[in-house]
Amino acid sequence: MFGAVRRRGAEEAGAVFVKIALMDGTAMLFVPAPQTAYDDSRPAERVFIQSPAQAVDEQVVESRLAKEIGFDPDVWIVEIEDREGRHFLDLAKA
Repeated sequence: MFGAVRRRGAEEAGAVFVKIALMDGTAMLFVPAPQTAYDDSRPAERVFIQSPAQAVDEQVVESRLAKEIGFDPDVWIVEIEDREGRHFLDLAKA
């Protein structure tokens, strides 16, 4: 497993996107969960959802990230390379 901050956004407000490259041409993308997923007892905790819900061609993820950067230049992108798809993120409860 290897991970790096691929793009630095605004320290005070940038959304964080996490790409998991599976090293086989596919990837998973984890995006900030909607505000409704946050727990009032821990409002500062970041939680994520997987979007799309399964691994897809890596170019699909790259296209989505390019759109996000165009929409919000303050975004952060973290990329992890892991054949097993491990992410160690807190996911929103369904």
